[in-house]
Amino acid sequence: MSKLKSINLQVYIMLIAIVVIMIFFSVATDGAYLSARNISNLLRQTSITGILAIGMVFVIISAEIDLSVGSLMGLLGGFAAIADVWWGWPLPLTIAVTLALGTLIGAFNGWWVAYQKVPSFIVTLAGLLAFRGMLIGLTNGTTVSPVSAQMTTLGQGYLSDSTGMILATVALVCFVLWGNYQRKSRAKLNLDLPPIGKDMMKYGLFAVCVLGAVYLLNDYRGIPFPVLVLAVLAVIGIFIAKKTAFGRHIYAIGGNIEAARLSGINVERIKLAIFSINGLMVAIAGLILSARLGAGSPSAGQNAELDAIAACVIGGASLAGGIGTVFGVIIGALIIASLDNGMSMLDVPTFWQYIVKGGILLLAVWADTVSKKKM
Repeated sequence: MSKLKSINLQVYIMLIAIVVIMIFFSVATDGAYLSARNISNLLRQTSITGILAIGMVFVIISAEIDLSVGSLMGLLGGFAAIADVWWGWPLPLTIAVTLALGTLIGAFNGWWVAYQKVPSFIVTLAGLLAFRGMLIGLTNGTTVSPVSAQMTTLGQGYLSDSTGMILATVALVCFVLWGNYQRKSRAKLNLDLPPIGKDMMKYGLFAVCVLGAVYLLNDYRGIPFPVLVLAVLAVIGIFIAKKTAFGRHIYAIGGNIEAARLSGINVERIKLAIFSINGLMVAIAGLILSARLGAGSPSAGQNAELDAIAACVIGGASLAGGIGTVFGVIIGALIIASLDNGMSMLDVPTFWQYIVKGGILLLAVWADTVSKKKM
């Protein structure tokens, strides 16, 4: 029962919340909210917040925070736009340099936190201000546009219907093969095996969700490229968190840093790697943002860090560290994007949108605090 309360119930509540939100906005918009076109736009909105949240959740699990991701995303996206528009770089070079810069800047933040022992709140607050200033200076306070058609594809491109179905089928086959591999591994170790019917139900549910989503998106223009990037990064993030020693070390550091240090974990090196990965995720989000907007803007990425943190907290990550999942933050990002999308369709005033999102974040943190008191 304790496992059900701590894991499954939380996931079910988030899924129920998404269903309620979608039903409410669908009724309020006379069905337009659940149209193929709007679902496609909704998932594309989710992609940028989701990518930021994947990097952020590892930072939060390690009991740190990063307030600079919004400004850094704007800076890296602005750099990519300048390289593409003003300097005329080929797209592969622009992508490679942007990703390298993101990783290096993330490592720079991590160095201050891990080796200089400066609180991550202060380091990243300084980054929030400095990166925004760099962006304004780099762009001269003007919008850099228009980006090339090749770069635009990163944020506005779609996969063909056949390609989407092939990828969905491959994903389903890989999911089943991985499940069978895990089952055989547990059998070899004489561990308890879940009923075969439960596994079959899981495979069936996965097939319905994936193939149904692809079919719906194909009804508009196909799978948006940013959504594909988010899906790939989410799978990689889940694998790192659940199946690698590095992932276990992150949870150990967030749970009890002194115990982790005494057990032989190189805490400083792990934290440096965490911030480097976070910087890489921010760079990917920055590329997609500039490609989606078709320009680099000095105001790009404002408040994006708040959405990323909110997605993590709503998705079950604890700001105290040691708790959080990549799957949960993707659901959290989807909830944030669903609210933004629905309220925009209803022409809800901007100030009400901020109030609603702030209230939901407060409730999520309160629920996390209450659950810890009961443990």
